[in-house]
Amino acid sequence: MALHTHRPPRAATADDKAARGGPRPRTRRKASGKTGRDGGVTWRIRLRRDRALVLMTVPVIVLLLVFNYLPLLGNVVAFQDYNPYVSTNGVTAILHSPMVGLEQFQKMIEDSDFWNALQNTLVLFVIQLLLFFPVPIALALLINSVIRPRVRALSQAILYLPHFFSWVLVVTVFQQMFGGAGLIAQILQDHGVDGFDLMTDAGIFKYLLTAQMVWKDAGWGIIVFLAALASVSPELYEAAAMDGANRWRRMWHVTLPALRPVIALLLVLRVGDALTVGFEQILLQRKAVGAGASEVLDTYVWSTGIQNGDFSYAAAVGLVKGVVGVCLVLAANKFAHLLGEQGVYKK
Repeated sequence: MALHTHRPPRAATADDKAARGGPRPRTRRKASGKTGRDGGVTWRIRLRRDRALVLMTVPVIVLLLVFNYLPLLGNVVAFQDYNPYVSTNGVTAILHSPMVGLEQFQKMIEDSDFWNALQNTLVLFVIQLLLFFPVPIALALLINSVIRPRVRALSQAILYLPHFFSWVLVVTVFQQMFGGAGLIAQILQDHGVDGFDLMTDAGIFKYLLTAQMVWKDAGWGIIVFLAALASVSPELYEAAAMDGANRWRRMWHVTLPALRPVIALLLVLRVGDALTVGFEQILLQRKAVGAGASEVLDTYVWSTGIQNGDFSYAAAVGLVKGVVGVCLVLAANKFAHLLGEQGVYKK
């Protein structure tokens, strides 16, 4: 004998009512504000929503306009025979200086000192790119492989400390170590070897500058690359170890691919500063080796513009330097895109 259970009738749903021809109930939509043509929030809604953040950026924008973009108007003196003594006001002197067109640029092309400064700048950039750029990467990988956190933190602090030193102090330390009266020279004199003085050797001056830069600024690069390594998931290393990869294989297939976006970004920025190779550092040491070995574009602009008073010619050289730097940044960023990296900006 079968037992029949009584079930209560099911309540009619909205779909059942719609199937019988009844009206479908209205659903309440969230009020998300006005939207633009692309379906996103309009710029007025964003401006009202993020007005606190916008107000925080206003001082920075004002500083950029006053100290970075407004002085660009002064590049007009590169096309003038600028005379600052026409008027006590710099703006009035620019307005009353005669225009000479491309005369300053033609003078620059015919100047052998300019080409010597450009050659020294490019050679020094290549040396620093080959010898300085890989050092922070290697040191970051070495510190990251240290197991003990205290040893890692101590090593990172010691390597980062010279970054806070001024170039005057850095040059003084190298003078006390590698100068004619330095520690190494005195040790060699005690053993009968005289004439040791690396600070006045014009042949190795560019390598000396690179060594100073490595000692001073390698710690900053270590911080950047260690921050990139901290974002790597430990599960990737565990998976690689489970597949039989040793330490070198894990570094090659896990660590270096994680650093590649940061390497590409810093390389693009470094190429953008290819024609800026350390004005203060070189200016402190140029008398010891002479202008032929130490003259770069920055010191050349300073000597011609500030020391000799040829402001129009110095402005022309600086303008060419800036335009070439922008072109190098765009070319390096395009190369980063070809490698599949973002670079400074996306495609």
